[in-house]
Amino acid sequence: MATDEEQVRALVERWAAAVHAGDLDGVVADHAADVVMFDVPPPYEGVRGIDAYRDSWPPFFEWQARGAVFEVESLQVTTGSEVAFAFALLRCGTPQDLADRPAQRLRLTVGLRKDAGRWVVTHEHHSFPDPGDAD
Repeated sequence: MATDEEQVRALVERWAAAVHAGDLDGVVADHAADVVMFDVPPPYEGVRGIDAYRDSWPPFFEWQARGAVFEVESLQVTTGSEVAFAFALLRCGTPQDLADRPAQRLRLTVGLRKDAGRWVVTHEHHSFPDPGDAD
């Protein structure tokens, strides 16, 4: 049986693969009904609940279908018996975005809880650094 860390790592990797594939059902799988997401675009108060989370993805998929990538570059996972968190850096952008800013990475933080023996995402946060702060 996989350890909690292995389960959470696999969950995040499945989610990223679903995002990359534009698979909406795969993206929302393993998310709690009361999920909260803070994302790069508005709304500024975040996306709250699984229905709003689901509804937030189609515009991203449309943008990504124009040639953008979404790839996990690094992933760190910390687990307890009932809660866990993971943070990752992802290559996310069009070929032109990545050529213009080759070091830019999307920052991802995920909070999870164990629900009936299964890990579910309760919080997801995406951000990009302010390019004005780059060296």
